[in-house]
Amino acid sequence: MRFMSLIHGFHLKNLRGDIYGGLTAAVVALPLALAFGVASGVGPIAGLYGAIFVGFFAALLGGTPSQISGPTGPMTVVMAIIFIEYIDQPALAFTIIMMGGAFQILFSVLRLGSLISLVPYTVISGFMSGIGVIIIILQLGPLLGHSAPAGGVMGTFLGLPAIFAAIKWDAAAIGFGVLAVVWLMPAKLNRILPAPLVALIIGTLIVVNYLPEVSILGEIPTGLPQLKLPQIDFSVLPAMVGWALILALLGSIDSLLTSLIADSVTRTHHRSNRELFGQGIGNLIAGIFGGIPGAGATMRTLVNVRAGGATPLSGMLHALILLALVLGLGPLASHIPHTVLAGILVKVGIDIIDWGYLKRVTRAPRSGVVIMLIVLGLTVFVDLIVAFATGMVAASLLLVKRMTDLQLASVRAVSGAEDDLDFSAAEQKILTEYGDSIVLYHFDGPVSFGAAKGIAKRLVLDESHKILILDLTDVPMVDTTGAFALDDVIVNARELDASVILAGANDKVVDVLTRLGVMAGMAQSQSVATRQAALEMAEHLIRD
Repeated sequence: MRFMSLIHGFHLKNLRGDIYGGLTAAVVALPLALAFGVASGVGPIAGLYGAIFVGFFAALLGGTPSQISGPTGPMTVVMAIIFIEYIDQPALAFTIIMMGGAFQILFSVLRLGSLISLVPYTVISGFMSGIGVIIIILQLGPLLGHSAPAGGVMGTFLGLPAIFAAIKWDAAAIGFGVLAVVWLMPAKLNRILPAPLVALIIGTLIVVNYLPEVSILGEIPTGLPQLKLPQIDFSVLPAMVGWALILALLGSIDSLLTSLIADSVTRTHHRSNRELFGQGIGNLIAGIFGGIPGAGATMRTLVNVRAGGATPLSGMLHALILLALVLGLGPLASHIPHTVLAGILVKVGIDIIDWGYLKRVTRAPRSGVVIMLIVLGLTVFVDLIVAFATGMVAASLLLVKRMTDLQLASVRAVSGAEDDLDFSAAEQKILTEYGDSIVLYHFDGPVSFGAAKGIAKRLVLDESHKILILDLTDVPMVDTTGAFALDDVIVNARELDASVILAGANDKVVDVLTRLGVMAGMAQSQSVATRQAALEMAEHLIRD
């Protein structure tokens, strides 16, 4: 019982539903795992190993009870690029998978689960859509009866004229037939017999019996996997770390997005940091046993939930069923045609593209659309790391720009009574009487680096102003750059022989201004607790 309590969401009250959910998820996962394994370049058995180890340990140690984990389109695309880069040193590719898992564990320890969810939607949309496009492009060759050209996306683009000039129509007919099955199968029937499995069986039987010239997977190793010991090449260690971080970030985002979907369907709440821990352990072990990396899989999770799965038992059972199939599936799986798996993956790629956002591009904010399209383009044609980094930098700069505009809009000069600032009668009297000599700047919000330059330009005095009041009553914080901007304003006021009074600054703001020397040279009495006190002091100074 104590062991059971260590597994988040584990109980035996839903045993029947979990058994059926795990079985159904395994049936759906089988063709996808084989397809992802082939697409990664590592081989179909690596896809199954990834589904087994990531699926089992993410369920056992993760934080989303109903989630099914395994190879996904985004993770497979990254793995394919990694495997191509280290084709002569495959041990390094598996080491990167282990490192990616270790990074996910580190994210969990540092409790970064909630922060990962802060990645802007436009960046995620562009990145995922780009990966969907990559999957489609890379599968065009196998779909039309050819082997995938070398050189990734660009290699496929360059090879497309030759592929289209020599389409193998028998293979293409099977591939498009598979695509039609997975696309058009009625939802009610799909719940009973998963479309990918139906397409896999029908396509394979047709090729085996009637089209022997269509290329097939060939011999697939069976039995338990061999250990892949970690290996480090210090000459490429920075690149390895970079790829591992991409795997970790992408796997974390993919998993936590699926966790949110699972929460909405099951009306439960996942534990993000625990989920990262389980995913990290799963990917670490998958790399050790020669499997490709994985993450929470949305479609398989929904299939599991709809079939009755509700606890980690369904996810663990799905992995154990796949393990049993691996131990005796090789001879049967060896007859699966490449074009069948390509048809299944093309549908996966189409589903990954964020059509919902693309349909709204004409109504969505232009800046967000630009970021999304830039990330999409860079993902497809340049590099995944560059795409993600560029998207995050662009989104961050856009956020700073928006915050700057809001901060500047909140700064107002008051030379007379302003009703919307809720001045007291005494304050109104002083402003009405001495409005020509007193200028009061009211700040409504934080004073940070983004708005600092604009504040320094906006807060200007003329020779008629004898008193400058900086009303910081509604300022929760001031950063270093903002503090120096206020210092510039104070220095300019002194050059015009105007007195400066700070009003309503909280202790944190005063502390920052004091430590940075902004308060130096100001009389202690010129920092007061309230706006009224500041106006009364200004009245006294003018009379004197």
